[in-house]
Amino acid sequence: MLEYIYQTTGLLLLAFSLQSFLDKDNPKRIGSGLFWMIYGITFIFGSMIPNWVTGVMVLALTALAAGGFMGVGNYGTTSEEERHKTASVLKNKLFIPAAIVPVGTVAISQFTSLGALVGLGLSSIASIVVALLLTKSKPMYSLNEGRRLIDSIGWAAILSQFLAALGFLFNQAGVGDTVAQIVKMMIPENMLLVNVIAYCVGMMIFTVVMGNAFAAFAVITTGIGIPLLVMEYSGNAAIIGVVGMLSGYCGTLMTPMAANFNVVPAALLELKNKHHVILMQVAPAIIILAFNIFIMYSFAF
Repeated sequence: MLEYIYQTTGLLLLAFSLQSFLDKDNPKRIGSGLFWMIYGITFIFGSMIPNWVTGVMVLALTALAAGGFMGVGNYGTTSEEERHKTASVLKNKLFIPAAIVPVGTVAISQFTSLGALVGLGLSSIASIVVALLLTKSKPMYSLNEGRRLIDSIGWAAILSQFLAALGFLFNQAGVGDTVAQIVKMMIPENMLLVNVIAYCVGMMIFTVVMGNAFAAFAVITTGIGIPLLVMEYSGNAAIIGVVGMLSGYCGTLMTPMAANFNVVPAALLELKNKHHVILMQVAPAIIILAFNIFIMYSFAF
């Protein structure tokens, strides 16, 4: 079932690609079309394509994004006046399609054997259907608006997948062991608080760099959490793991590398300062990080 969800996503991306190729108002329509076409192919044929071919496709995506070959064009969506008119009529009903996605995902993952990803895919399809019925819009409007949004996000739409892979590579390369050795050299023995600070701050910093707390967790917990806090100081592994991950999320709030949290909302809201979301989150992130250090030091040992 999950494979069908991936293939449906790929077909949608191919539709965006075809629209981009045909969009004469986009001066970079060839680059945009190629980017979404290659990305769509990885979803449709990912399990059939040899790994080295997928690697070449990833390099092609990187070249198109880094070379500035992607642009925006004409999307044939409704006018701002039409959207305001529809919003004034529907009012809070507009939140129904948005609520269907998380509620449906949780329900399907909890009460069926399909899993969260399949639930997310099915709920997204249901959300689109309900949105079209509510707004009485044509299905083509949904496709056009989808391309407008994904073009606004651009290459950042695939950043989370890149960063997750980067975390795996870091762990395989033994970065965690190297971090552990550095920490042991810098921090004197019998200084538990300093080790706790190193772990929590390390989770935050690595998440800022990598944009993904899960990727940072594999590195920092392997290097500091398990060998130092759990084994050497006999800390509670559950508390250390949970609070450590939350410390990583503090880094998520402060980095543009976490594109789906910080860059995408700024693009969707059309904010003048693309880093405005991050600027508003820095102070709360630091406060939460300090609280995490206190909690771990007070209750994990």
